[in-house]
Amino acid sequence: MSNAVLGLISLGVAVIGVLTGYPMAFVFIFVALVFGLIGVGSQVFYLLTYQFFSLMTSVELAAIPLFLLMGYLLEQSGLMDRMFSALRLMLGGMKGSLYLIVLIVATVFAAATGIVGASVTVLGVMAAPMMIRSGYDTRMSAGAIAAGGTLGILIPPSIMLIVMGPVVGVPVSDLFAAAVVPGLILAVVYIAYTLIRCQINPALGPPIGHDERASSLSEKMRELALGVIPIAVVIATTLGLIIAGVTTPTDAAATGAFASLILTMLYRRMSFAQLKRAVFKTMETTAFIMFLIGAANFFGAVFARLGSGRLLTELLTSIPASPMVMLGLLLFLVFLLGGPLEWIPIVLVVVPIILPVVKQLGFDPLWFSILVAVTLQTSWLTPPMALSSYFLKGVVPQWKMSDIYIGMVQFVVLQILVVLLLIKFPILVTWLPHATGLD
Repeated sequence: MSNAVLGLISLGVAVIGVLTGYPMAFVFIFVALVFGLIGVGSQVFYLLTYQFFSLMTSVELAAIPLFLLMGYLLEQSGLMDRMFSALRLMLGGMKGSLYLIVLIVATVFAAATGIVGASVTVLGVMAAPMMIRSGYDTRMSAGAIAAGGTLGILIPPSIMLIVMGPVVGVPVSDLFAAAVVPGLILAVVYIAYTLIRCQINPALGPPIGHDERASSLSEKMRELALGVIPIAVVIATTLGLIIAGVTTPTDAAATGAFASLILTMLYRRMSFAQLKRAVFKTMETTAFIMFLIGAANFFGAVFARLGSGRLLTELLTSIPASPMVMLGLLLFLVFLLGGPLEWIPIVLVVVPIILPVVKQLGFDPLWFSILVAVTLQTSWLTPPMALSSYFLKGVVPQWKMSDIYIGMVQFVVLQILVVLLLIKFPILVTWLPHATGLD
């Protein structure tokens, strides 16, 4: 048996191991060690050491804990709750106003942290009780919260894009710039869909009670100035520094985390216990992500050393199909794997395997990376393995899982339409990197 075939077998074994529920990092390390010893001998231990030491010295990946800290500070301090309350007072008189507010807050929160689980959980805690109390449709409420929470995968500063950059050989700042327009398109499509449906059928999202709205224009302006603008300015400035090329993502992450800390202190919303909790959450999440990245990198290095990547590229490119059909097949593969797997092994194991095929077909790696990001968003909402549904069910146990599923599926259709739109019009992805001179 050739080493290339041995590598393909190791990939199958790793997928089966992950599906058993055993921790992914240990599965990747164990499978890579076993098959690496068979294929390349004792050199596999040098590969293991090299991959983990390279990870620890990566300047780009240092942005991960800083962006996480920024998000957790805003979450723990209650400033996201403050923003939600301010928008509720300002917009409560509209039909479907809570859908609009949830999706605006989700978009802002996505720009603060790229962790989908945290976004869905926070949005569920903030919005679901009020939606239930206001008589909002359960299915559309669940879909709006879950879909809004997944925006963190795409809208910068996305943790996934930071990890993806070195893998596809594209600067993280380029990926951030390329993701802005698609991310905003998704948010606008969600908002338009919910508001149009509420205009057609007001029972889906009636206006909230007069006692929960601002009574005057001055009160609305006050809520805008105190509850919305400061957080939006901090996040927009952080992202703007990256897209404008003023700072690296890591420097901007440090600036954003510091600015968020100052903001929480000015609002007097951060106790020492909350700060400690935010720091510990940052450490826990960072350790989980980094260990999984190291394990997936090690598996990918062994897979490449065995020559399996070349074999797979030759097999895929030999299929008699047009480039666009091949692109559809590759994205469908990513979509299927996104159900049972976390995004990290998909980005670090699957993407490097199919990237040579993408390049050989003549597609732009920057454009393809954003297509993968949007496709992975879709997989978070697709039953029966939709992870967002479990996060939402955990904080809103009174909602039936069947209603959550049905609610999410309608937003999956919207996401698929956006993927098709980005395939049809690549300029939606490439325009901003070109305009800012990053590409």
